[in-house]
Amino acid sequence: MNERLRSMASHRLFWPVAVLVVMLAVNTIYRPGFLAVEVNNGHLYGTPIDILRLSAPLILVGLGMTLVISTGGIDLSVGSICAISGAIACLHISQAPDQNSLVTVFTALAMALGAALVLGAWNGVLVSVIGIQPIIATLILMVAGRGLAQLVTEGQIITINSGPYRAIGLGHLLTLPLAIFIALGAALLVAALTRRTALGMIIESVGGNREASRLAGIRSARMVFLVYVVSAACAAVAGFMMTANVSSADGNNAGLWVELDAILAVVIGGTSLAGGRFYLSGTILGALIIQTLTTTVYAMNISPQTALLFKAVVVIAVCLIQAPEFRAKLGRRRRGGPPSPTSAPQPQKEEVTA
Repeated sequence: MNERLRSMASHRLFWPVAVLVVMLAVNTIYRPGFLAVEVNNGHLYGTPIDILRLSAPLILVGLGMTLVISTGGIDLSVGSICAISGAIACLHISQAPDQNSLVTVFTALAMALGAALVLGAWNGVLVSVIGIQPIIATLILMVAGRGLAQLVTEGQIITINSGPYRAIGLGHLLTLPLAIFIALGAALLVAALTRRTALGMIIESVGGNREASRLAGIRSARMVFLVYVVSAACAAVAGFMMTANVSSADGNNAGLWVELDAILAVVIGGTSLAGGRFYLSGTILGALIIQTLTTTVYAMNISPQTALLFKAVVVIAVCLIQAPEFRAKLGRRRRGGPPSPTSAPQPQKEEVTA
């Protein structure tokens, strides 16, 4: 039994799942009806459904961020891309004579997605072709992108009244929110492309050692360019969800700080910021943990001033719990055993003189 428990605890998804279960249990104790789900007009409603629906944009952004981080990069511009894509889509719909027209909505989505792909290509060129550090290259668009979103909206909040567009964030399919199916479809698509083909192994090799992968015949620059474009596309769809939830586009606040939550979700899921191996399922779990934590903060009436601090403490605790080195040190301290041989000082060798 102990061997089985140790084997389970060593699995990379064990601790994220355990943390998620503990948070759900604490919420259920604090509010007994927390996990209650009911059917209303053929649709499922309840806090668990809300957590899944609200975590869908973060899952989308996290999927793209996972691929970027696996190449050893980072994308700080995803929040701005969310704002830009949502602003372009809502602006086109607001100027249409019939906002409920499917042609109008699909045209708006295509225009916004095209703009996002251009922005992703911009990031990819700066990083893979020009050679600018990823954190600097994407920081440029993170700052300038907010200004571009404000330029699109002219500093105003664009409101729309479009049923088809609202369905992206609030619609239902087979009793569940449509946003859940969109996030699930994106996750399955990315998983199929990276785990059922050689693409995932190539991306991981670029992140593990870009020069070695180049010498092995892999076009590293092309792979780096590709992941930034994919990240921008995921951020654009997330931006559609965010603006559809409120039927408006706010260039200043839409997608604000989502890049940080996405990075946290990727790290919680077990993907190293140094690049290399990536875990899509871990990223999805990380996004669910962050959204559950946000829901917990609101449910416990924690003030907004202390909510971010509470969130930071919990995320740090999760990262420490799943760190093998931290658990090993904690276990040795509990047992009171001697330090490991690797930490003992090594005797110095005497110099031999001729």
